[in-house]
Amino acid sequence: MRAGAVLPRVWRGKRAVVLNLIEYIQNATKGVVPMHMPGHKRRTGLAPYLEELAAHIDVTEIPGLDDLHCAEGILKQGMEKTAALWGSRRAFWLVNGSTCGILASLYACVPPRGKVICARNCHRSVYNGLGLLDAMPVYIMPEFDTETGISGPVSVQSVEILLDKNPDAALVVVTSPTYEGVISDIEGICAAAHRRGIPLLVDEAHGAHLGFGSGFPGGAVRAGADIVVHSFHKTLPSLTQTGALHINGDIVDEREIGSALAVFETSSPSYVLMASIAGCVDLIQERGGELFRFWRENLGEFYAGTERLCRLSVKGPAWLRDDSKIVISTACTDMTGTSVSRALREEFRIETEMSSVNYALALTGMGDSAESLSALASALLRLDKAASLAQVRAVPAPVLPGRAMGAAEARRKKSVAVPFGDAAGRVSTEAVWAYPPGIPLIVPGETVSKELIELIELYLSAGVALRGTAGLQPGMLCVTADQS
Repeated sequence: MRAGAVLPRVWRGKRAVVLNLIEYIQNATKGVVPMHMPGHKRRTGLAPYLEELAAHIDVTEIPGLDDLHCAEGILKQGMEKTAALWGSRRAFWLVNGSTCGILASLYACVPPRGKVICARNCHRSVYNGLGLLDAMPVYIMPEFDTETGISGPVSVQSVEILLDKNPDAALVVVTSPTYEGVISDIEGICAAAHRRGIPLLVDEAHGAHLGFGSGFPGGAVRAGADIVVHSFHKTLPSLTQTGALHINGDIVDEREIGSALAVFETSSPSYVLMASIAGCVDLIQERGGELFRFWRENLGEFYAGTERLCRLSVKGPAWLRDDSKIVISTACTDMTGTSVSRALREEFRIETEMSSVNYALALTGMGDSAESLSALASALLRLDKAASLAQVRAVPAPVLPGRAMGAAEARRKKSVAVPFGDAAGRVSTEAVWAYPPGIPLIVPGETVSKELIELIELYLSAGVALRGTAGLQPGMLCVTADQS
């Protein structure tokens, strides 16, 4: 790998580019006595942590600093620059993560008890939004790779079929790329939805970098999706919780989106986080070509260096994928994804993003250096030598549970906690998911099946941590008390 392809060297010498909003804040507040929030009053000398956390630019919406929810000045200019860079009609900055963008999109587009066609492998924020609206989900079951246990793309045909059966749907929702980088045919899904006048929301939280530079697939904005939600912090050099919501076309009313964001996004947005967004946008605009090229070259060298793997694999399922998400398959070995992640952590001090039964996931981003990817490649080659070949552990495809009642009704039911093994035939009053990635295995109102229990037991035996909304002890599930 190229030793010179290290992000900090690119930042040096271009610092003024990424500090436009920071300098604006500093100039606007210079010499001003702050008789307003926040309580630290920008006095970083009060405590060391305040200086470390950039309290000198932690301000509030005073005159001259604009207002995110009614932007007319510097923040409006920043959002316009964001829209122009990604090619959308309108962009809203997000400081509550992609979650608030998804909740706002559902709230703006779906009437109470409305119908939504959505992929079953959507993030739990989608399910939470549907529950708040008491909406009726119609699920698309994506393809599934039983060797790795990874959900595949949403097919255009499956969307067409459900749209024909549900012409009253208010919205179509898909995730692309998925956590593991699987990309659906967004252009085809857009065409299917638009022929019926129905908007498409794409959760592209993990794909803010798509369409930039050579070697990365195109993104949902340029594919024509009506709403695209990005997390900048997942792959780009921006602070956690930062992102953007993009609007295209004329099906979605941007005023409704703005009003909904005022409900789900904080009324006290962090200027530290907004400065991070502004800096990230400026950096991509000024140096994106070079940075994306370095990232792509380093990934190419990583994959070339791991071609000698004999037991482990980093090729991933044979779907269109964003290979910046490195899928480390253990399906043909005596190791599990969780044991590989543990070995990488304990033996090599490499922390992966998540692990499951048959794979571990290493996420790369613009900030990865040649050295970090080289270290991962070397570690995998050493683990590969220690692994033994074994019969493939097939992961059964998820079976869509039967729905006994809506999620909102189920949550209001009196419930009892029972062991997973005793829950078959009972109606769940909570959601259960592996986190990350936060895709529910079951949601409130659905009936627990034997297939679901077997899948849960497989996850638990492999050391995959499961979580539920009720916060119970591991192995327990809340179900309706009346056994109906």
